[in-house]
Amino acid sequence: MRSQKLTGFIIAGMLLGIIVGYFINTMVPDPQTVKAIADHINLITDIFLRLIKMIIAPLVFSTLVVGIAHMGDTGAIGRIGLKAMGWFIGASLVSLLIGLIMVNLLQPGNGLGLPLPDPGTATNLKTGALSLKEFVVHLVPRSIFEAMATNEILQIVVFSVLFGVAAGAVDKSEIVVRWVGELSHIMLRITDYVMRFAPLAVFAAMASIVATQGLGIILTYGKFMLQFYLSIAILWVVLCAIGFLFLGYTLFAMLRLIKDPILLAFSTASSEAAYPRTMEELEKLPVSERIIGFVLPLGYSFNLDGSMMYCTFATLFIAQAYGIDLSLGEQMTMLLILMVTSKGMAGVPRASLVVIAAALATFNVPEAGLLLIMGIDQLLDMARSATNVLGNSLATTVVAKWEGELGPRAAAVGRLDEGPAALRGTH
Repeated sequence: MRSQKLTGFIIAGMLLGIIVGYFINTMVPDPQTVKAIADHINLITDIFLRLIKMIIAPLVFSTLVVGIAHMGDTGAIGRIGLKAMGWFIGASLVSLLIGLIMVNLLQPGNGLGLPLPDPGTATNLKTGALSLKEFVVHLVPRSIFEAMATNEILQIVVFSVLFGVAAGAVDKSEIVVRWVGELSHIMLRITDYVMRFAPLAVFAAMASIVATQGLGIILTYGKFMLQFYLSIAILWVVLCAIGFLFLGYTLFAMLRLIKDPILLAFSTASSEAAYPRTMEELEKLPVSERIIGFVLPLGYSFNLDGSMMYCTFATLFIAQAYGIDLSLGEQMTMLLILMVTSKGMAGVPRASLVVIAAALATFNVPEAGLLLIMGIDQLLDMARSATNVLGNSLATTVVAKWEGELGPRAAAVGRLDEGPAALRGTH
């Protein structure tokens, strides 16, 4: 389904759900009857959540294995890979921390007081809250089949990393890597199929929430969106400030060149849609084709800055909405979990929902809360997709600068963007 058409259906489902929920809330006087109706409507959300959980394991495994296997094993590739991964890890920590700090400062979910679902409903996963010690021990799977059967996301990531590294080191592994690559394409297609049910799930979620909570709950969405966009703006400022430390005036040349890819990612809510154009624009900077061909695609699996900030922001928002207080230690553990699990996601629309679903289950936050943000996820996805393009362009340009493969005219172009005052004394 085309992104624009799906967006229209989601918005229509959200509006229709609000109308139906308001009708139930005002026309049915008995609260118990309202709750019973809402429970029946939630059958649709249960099915959608099961579909989301169904794709977690194969999607993480396939995308992560392919990304690591394509790194190669030569000395030059290893050196560039280490530099790229160093930047990715640093940018990831910055993004996650900004999301964590902003959601704690703004508290967008406080005051909602949503009731916790019944323990026996299908929207709860059988998981336990992890301490830091348990988190470290929990990393290693006893069996990859057991880990996949129970959606133990961290254990799947550990196995995928080892599998990808081994596949990259074995000469005759091309067939396996190609097969896993095809598996990733299939899983992304299945993800697209699953997302076609999103409008119906959004309708059910909004109808159920408004029926039991009233229209006051809708005001929170506007507040949440404004606070998220403010947080994204702060992330842009921080990323550009860090980029300026490494690139100087070249940063302004890069920003001028990638404005069209950023707008494309924003309008389609997909950073992958902007990938070909981003390559073309970075070549004009110029960044060498070798660096672009390696670092940029790697970034689409390992450096989704906007998506990672959204993961912490949205996960803690849902916890706040249910009145679940996570300690600082639990929040830092969540940050580490998201740091790892986000590396298996591709830059496609709404892939972050899979990561958020896994994080919610790990900390006993009802994954039904995922439907709280589904109705506006497209609008939020636009901002984080554009941020992903910015972050990957920065990473590619900085690594090219470190490798001495950034053209000498890039800085001059950046100074021209600053106007004549920036060129005084630089003849």
